[in-house]
Amino acid sequence: MSPADPREEGEPDGPVIRDKRRIDPETYEVREPKETSAPGGSEPAGQPGQPVGAAAPTDQPAATEQNGEVTELKTALAERTADLQRLQAEYINYKRRVDRDRDLVRALAVENVFRDLLGVLDDIRSAREHEELTGGFKAVAEEVQRVAGKYGLEPFGAKGDPFDPHVHEALMHVPAQPGVTAEAATGPVCVEILQPGYKIGDRVIRPARVAVADPPDGDAAAEAPGQDQQVQDQPVQDQQPDA
Repeated sequence: MSPADPREEGEPDGPVIRDKRRIDPETYEVREPKETSAPGGSEPAGQPGQPVGAAAPTDQPAATEQNGEVTELKTALAERTADLQRLQAEYINYKRRVDRDRDLVRALAVENVFRDLLGVLDDIRSAREHEELTGGFKAVAEEVQRVAGKYGLEPFGAKGDPFDPHVHEALMHVPAQPGVTAEAATGPVCVEILQPGYKIGDRVIRPARVAVADPPDGDAAAEAPGQDQQVQDQPVQDQQPDA
């Protein structure tokens, strides 16, 4: 190469064709523009009035806007978390209420069935008292009572129990009976069980139908033996025969 040739070493001979098309004809993709370096060095030129290599000043409005967005996101997150916690509490309460209502409906269904069977149980009791519970009828009666006990049905009511209007229904009122009415009782006492009561747990299916008597009067009870003793202690006067 002669000194007059302005081309540098490594450059091809002939015309140089540079493809400046933005879309690659083979891949049909947009080409990225090539970055041009500042003349005389590889470092990019700084902005006018700013030294090359100095850090750009912080964009205060952009930072303030970003902080505001973060605050809004935190507030929205707290609200959504509170909503989820409230929904969870409502669901737990709803589930408990459904379980309680389910148990109540089941208990009421069992009670209604046994209310219709109380007449059968009364007939079984009457047949047993009259010694008529024999043969196949006895086996059926025992099975009915076994199933009733399986579901918690219990009879109650006994002679001598204090009268309780919550579990007893008084059908008769009779005078106090010695040996049956306790002298230490402070109120009416059941002296006869006309029909036993039935309950399931604490729920009374039918109150016991009873005859009641008031407790004996202590003063009257004390006077009666004294009078009898006075009659017994009185001497018998001999009658003189008439002349």
